[in-house]
Amino acid sequence: MSLHWDVVFDNWRIFLDGALLTILLTVTTMALAIPGGLLLAFLRLSPIRAVSLAAAAFVEFFRATPLLLQIYWVYYVLPAAFGIQLDQLTTAIVGLTCNVSAFNSETFRAGILSIREGQWNAGLALGMSRAQVMGRIVLPQAVMRVLPALASTWVSLFKDTSLVAIISVPELSYVSLKLRAETYRILEVLTAVAVIYWLLGYPQAKLVDWIHRRWKVVE
Repeated sequence: MSLHWDVVFDNWRIFLDGALLTILLTVTTMALAIPGGLLLAFLRLSPIRAVSLAAAAFVEFFRATPLLLQIYWVYYVLPAAFGIQLDQLTTAIVGLTCNVSAFNSETFRAGILSIREGQWNAGLALGMSRAQVMGRIVLPQAVMRVLPALASTWVSLFKDTSLVAIISVPELSYVSLKLRAETYRILEVLTAVAVIYWLLGYPQAKLVDWIHRRWKVVE
């Protein structure tokens, strides 16, 4: 079997553009999903039962259903049911952000609940409001505790961006599958895209390992 790696090298710009869009999707989604997850965590901790239940329903829906289905839902159901028509890239960002926000919310909520009650009481005894105790004492510690989990979510998100290829977002997986269909060079194209994913993903995985060691929680 003869191999034609020139297919890969001649189309390097296609792979580069796809990789850049994959990175853009990852960064944009996480930039939105961190505040989104934090907001959902606060809503879930709300003393107002209706607010807490609504946030819990949102979180559990996106945690319990496949991401692939969620992307389809945003792309097909929103226009059909509500007349909301989004382009492919916006659909991808909305679907990914809702999914990751749901997981981030549970991460943040666990971090907040892990702070001992005594620290709340100490802050209140000093005359702080509950909001001040949350912002100045509890939240900074909670964020440091959940950094390793957030870093792991980042790596998972980087790989999950490949799912938006189903709605023709030209990220790395989509452009490689399209090139494979055009050239019929399955081995070369898919091997090349696997190498690119590894080159981008391996440093992220090692960074996560370092974050786990650096910010591990010690009571």
